Amino acid sequence: MDPLVPTVLIPVSCAVGGLFALFLAHRVSKISMTGGTTFRAENGRAYLLEEEQIGEDAVVQKAADIQEAISEGANSFLYTEYKYLGVFGVIMSVLIFALLGSVAPEAGRTRADEVRNGLFSMVAFILGALTSCLSGYLGMKIATYANARTALEARRGIAPAFMCAFRSGAVMGFLLASLGLLNLFLAIIVFGKFYGDDWKGLFEAITGYGLGGSSIALFGRVGGGIYTKAADVGADLVGKVEKDIPEDDPRNPAVIADNVGDNVGDIAGMGADLFGSFAESTCAALVVSAVSSLGKSHDWSGMMFPLMISATGILTCVLVTFIATDLKPAKQISEIESTLKMQLIISTVLMTPVTLAVAVTSLPATFQLSVPSHDPTKDFDTKIVKNWHLFVCVASGLWGGLAIGLQTEYFTSNRYKPVQDVADACRTGAATDIIFGLALGYKSTIIPCFVIAICIYIGNTLGGMLGIACAALGMLSTLSTGLAIDAYGPISDNAGGIAEMAGMGEDIRERTDALDAAGNTTAAIGKGFAIGSAALVSLALFGAYVTRAKIDLMHSSILDPKVFAGLLVGSMLPFWFSAMTMKSVGKAALAMVQEVRRQFNTTPGLMEGTARPDYSRCVEISTDSSLREMIPPGALVMLTPVIVGSLFGTRCLAGVLAGALVSGVQMAVSMSNTGGAWDNAKKYIEAGASEHARDLGGKGSDCHKAAVIGDTVGDPLKDTSGPSLNILIKLMAVESLVFAPFFYNCAHGEGLIFQFFS
Repeated sequence: MDPLVPTVLIPVSCAVGGLFALFLAHRVSKISMTGGTTFRAENGRAYLLEEEQIGEDAVVQKAADIQEAISEGANSFLYTEYKYLGVFGVIMSVLIFALLGSVAPEAGRTRADEVRNGLFSMVAFILGALTSCLSGYLGMKIATYANARTALEARRGIAPAFMCAFRSGAVMGFLLASLGLLNLFLAIIVFGKFYGDDWKGLFEAITGYGLGGSSIALFGRVGGGIYTKAADVGADLVGKVEKDIPEDDPRNPAVIADNVGDNVGDIAGMGADLFGSFAESTCAALVVSAVSSLGKSHDWSGMMFPLMISATGILTCVLVTFIATDLKPAKQISEIESTLKMQLIISTVLMTPVTLAVAVTSLPATFQLSVPSHDPTKDFDTKIVKNWHLFVCVASGLWGGLAIGLQTEYFTSNRYKPVQDVADACRTGAATDIIFGLALGYKSTIIPCFVIAICIYIGNTLGGMLGIACAALGMLSTLSTGLAIDAYGPISDNAGGIAEMAGMGEDIRERTDALDAAGNTTAAIGKGFAIGSAALVSLALFGAYVTRAKIDLMHSSILDPKVFAGLLVGSMLPFWFSAMTMKSVGKAALAMVQEVRRQFNTTPGLMEGTARPDYSRCVEISTDSSLREMIPPGALVMLTPVIVGSLFGTRCLAGVLAGALVSGVQMAVSMSNTGGAWDNAKKYIEAGASEHARDLGGKGSDCHKAAVIGDTVGDPLKDTSGPSLNILIKLMAVESLVFAPFFYNCAHGEGLIFQFFS
C-alpha cells in the first residue's frame, strides 16, 4: 500500500465521524425545548411540585428547566473533579519525566535519548489525559442535551423517543472515537519529527497516551460511580421502600442528584473508560509492531494497521447507524432490544470483510515478529506472520466481542429466563432475590472466559502478542456503535426521570421505562465489551512489559518465589479495590439516606407536595463524598506498580499483573451482570407485561420492594466497582509498561529491597 493512503484515510475517517456526529446532533436539536408560560416561584423551582393539569407549553418548559438543573449539577461536578485531576496530572507528569529521564542509557542509546523518552512520554500522557477529560465532558453535555428531548418525544410514541436517544448516543460514540483516533495519529506524526528513524523509541513514548487516558478514566469511573450510586441508593431506599412514592418523584430530595449522577457516572465515566481501552489496545499493538520487521524496515502502512482498523470501523459504523435512525427504528416496545442488538450484529458482519481488505492491502504478505524463545540458549525466536493471520486475530476479537455481548444480553435482559427467575425469587423476599442474582452473575462468567481464552490462543498462535493486541482492537473496532448503544441507556433513564418530574403521565412513563429497561441491557453489553477488550489488551501490554523490562521468561515460572508472591498479591488487589469502592458508595449512601429522611421528617408539606425539597443539599453530599472517596482506590491502583516494580523487582510485578488480570476479569463480569439482572428484575415486576410478571404484584407489592432492595445492592456492583475493575487491570499494565525502564534500572530489575539486603 502507498504510505500516503493511511496518512490520508485516517484523518479523513475521523473527519467523517466528527461531521456525522454533528449531523446527528443537528437532527436532535430540531426537537423544540421552548414552552409558553414559565411556572416559577421566588425560590426558583416551585414548578417541580405543581400537580394541577397544565398546558402543553408548561410541560415543555418544566422539562427544559429540569434539564437545565441536571446540566448545571453535572457541569459543577465535572468542573470540580477535573480540578482535582489537574493536580494529579501535574504530579504524574513530573514523575514520568523524572523517572524515565533518569534511567541509565541502554546499549546504543545516549543520555539525551532517555531524557527525550521521558519528555515525550510525559507529553503523550498529558495529551491522553486531556482527551479523556474532553471525551467525558462531551458525553455528559450530549446526554444532558438529549434527556428532556427524549422525554418529550416519548409523548409522540416509542419510535421518536428511541430515535432521539439513539441518535444522541451515536453523537457521543462518533465524537469520542474520532477524537481519540485523530489525537493519537497527530501525536505519532508530530513525535516522528523528533524521533526520526528511532521508531522503537517513538512508539514506546506513545504508550503514555494510553496511560493518560486510563488514569483519568479510573478516577472518572470511581468518582462518577460513587456520585450516582450514593444518590440512587438514597433515593430508592427512602423514597421507594420507606415512603412508597414513585421513582423520580419530585418530592424526593435526592431525585436531581440521582439524575445528575447518571450523566457523570454512566456517561462521562463510561466514555473515558472506553476511550482508555481504545488508546491502550492501539498503543500495545504499536509497541509490539515497532520491534518487528515492520518497525525495523520502517513500513509505514504496516505500522498504521491498528489505526486503519479503527478508521475503517468508524466508516462502517456510520453506515450501520442509519438502520436504527432511519431505515428500521424501533416502533414498539418489543422491538427496542432487537433493534439495538441488530446494530451490533450488522456492524460485526460488515466489519469482517473490511478488516480482511485492510489486512491484505496495508500489511506485507509476510513479516517477522520477535517472540520469547523456548530454547534456553537464546532469548527470542523469529516468528513468520502472514497478513491474513492478523485478519484472523482481529476477526476473533470482533466476533468474540459479539458473543460476549449476546450472552450478556441473555443474562441481563428481562426477556429471558435468568432475569425472570431472579424476579420470581422476589416472592420469598430480598434474601432469595440476592441469592439468585449472585448465582446468575457467577454463572455468566463462563462464556466470556472461554471466549477470551479462545481469542488469546488464536492471537498468540498466529501473531504472538501482536495478535492478542489485534484481537483487542477487533473487539473495539465497532467502538462507535458500542458507545451509541451504551450511552442510549443513561439517556433513556434520565428521560424517564424528567417525564415523572414534569408530570407527563403514566403512559409516557411506561414508554420511557421500556426504553430504560433495554438501556440497562445495552449498558451491560457495553461493559462486557469493555471487560473483554481490557483482558486482551492487558495481556498484550503484559507481553510488551516483559520484553521492555528484560525479564528472562525461561528462568521465571510460578515456582519463582517473587512471581508466586506477586500472583497472590495481584489476585487480591481486585478484592481490595472493590471493597474500597463499595464501602465508599455505602458511606456516601448512608449520608444521603440520613439527609433524605431528615427532609421528609422536618419539612412540613413535603409529602403532600406543597413544599419544595432542598435538592442542592443532596447534590452537595454526592459531590463531596465522591471526590473524597475516589482518592484511596485510585491511589491503590496507581501506586501498586511503582512500589512493587521499584522495591521488589520486575518479576514480582509481572506476577502482580497476571494475578490482577485473572481475578479482575471474573469479578468484573460477575458484578456487572449481577447488578444488571437485579435492575431489570425490578423493571420486569414494575412493567407487568406478561402474566407471570403480573402475578408478582407490580409496583408497591412485597415482591417489588424485595426487588428494589436487590437493585439497590446491585447498583454499586454494576455502576461503580464492576466497571472500574477493567480499568484497574488495564491501567496497572500500561503503567508498568511505561515505567519498565526505570524498574529495570533498580538493581537490574531485582528491586531496591533486594539490592539493600544483598
